[in-house]
Amino acid sequence: MRYRLIIFDWDGTLMDSADRIVDCMQRAALDVDWPALSREAVLDIIGLGLPEAIARLCPGIDDERAEHLRQCYAHHFVTAEREGPVLPFFDGVEAGLARLKAAPGVKLAVATGKSRRGLDRIFNERDCGHWFDDSRTADLTRSKPDPLMLVELLETLDVALEDAVMIGDSVHDMGMAQALGMDRVAVTWGVHDARQLNAFSPICVVQDFHELMDWLETADCERTGVEKA
Repeated sequence: MRYRLIIFDWDGTLMDSADRIVDCMQRAALDVDWPALSREAVLDIIGLGLPEAIARLCPGIDDERAEHLRQCYAHHFVTAEREGPVLPFFDGVEAGLARLKAAPGVKLAVATGKSRRGLDRIFNERDCGHWFDDSRTADLTRSKPDPLMLVELLETLDVALEDAVMIGDSVHDMGMAQALGMDRVAVTWGVHDARQLNAFSPICVVQDFHELMDWLETADCERTGVEKA
């Protein structure tokens, strides 16, 4: 396999969670008497750390109100996890990650805008934390598109930049990898479309997880095999 380290975004790339994020953020805005947030606006910030997302969604919001909104969002999201339907992985994710995990010399990691507590809760509830060799969350490093979480993953897993690839569905994922000069693969089943993602010069753009797996398992040093960006 071409890469020794494959780094995945979480929301919108591995897990189909966008609708829940939108609903919880819209509810939280109403809780703090902020003007209604559009679905499109909330989709656009998925992938950022929560403080950064709130600052972008609510320009001019003061610190106290922003913290109240953050707490409301967290409450709605945890309640939805406890009482709502279990969020699904996208088709092909579980089988695909199992194949990658079994591949000799390949390490898997997560780089996400979620909090450490939120990611660990999903790891425990879905018994999937063992799929990954390491992970980084926005609250314990820096939010995307700052590349610090990628730098930390490379260092802790002892992998060279040229041997790693970032896979994500948002411009925040692509911008983070581009800032570091890391290879990046854009997926179109998440929050941003191919036109937006192509602005960050991904190595390729894939339409579903099965296509992504085909590319990861067959890509050579020239990165051939699927739609080029």
